[in-house]
Amino acid sequence: MRRGLSIFRARADDARVVLPEANLVIDVTLRETIDEDLPILFRHQADPVASEMAAFPSRDEEAFFAHWDEIRADERVINRTILAGGSVVGGIASFVIDGERDVGYWIDRAEWGRGIASAALAAFLEVDATRPIFARVAAHNPRSRRVLEKAGFRLIDRVVADDGVEELVFRLDGDPSL
Repeated sequence: MRRGLSIFRARADDARVVLPEANLVIDVTLRETIDEDLPILFRHQADPVASEMAAFPSRDEEAFFAHWDEIRADERVINRTILAGGSVVGGIASFVIDGERDVGYWIDRAEWGRGIASAALAAFLEVDATRPIFARVAAHNPRSRRVLEKAGFRLIDRVVADDGVEELVFRLDGDPSL
């Protein structure tokens, strides 16, 4: 954890990141994803460096918007846009894979290292209180692993995905208010 990083929660859909050594406060808010967010989220996922770190291939524009049509049609998906200081900086969602609830997030690479993912996940885990909830990260992505660990997720498995990428599987149990 970055020295001095604090995350304060006011409501289920927001959090505040405080970095005293940098004299910095970042308000992080989650909101329902709106159509105007999609071109920004498309650019985030199209970043080749971020895509490599996440071990998740970028989609072309047509595939991206078709995927969003599927997301919006699936009532099991809970999806939010992440705002920091009022600007769209990423997205976070929970969804069902093989009968298990998973959570995933994507932060604009320009915003990495500022505590935004940690704050967004903390807020989202109150929006979706399903437990257990799972998450997967590429083994070569230590920052995302740390985000999950700070939120209370425990490493439960290491698997090699169909594409040959080693993934770490995390699980969060229990009462989200604890």
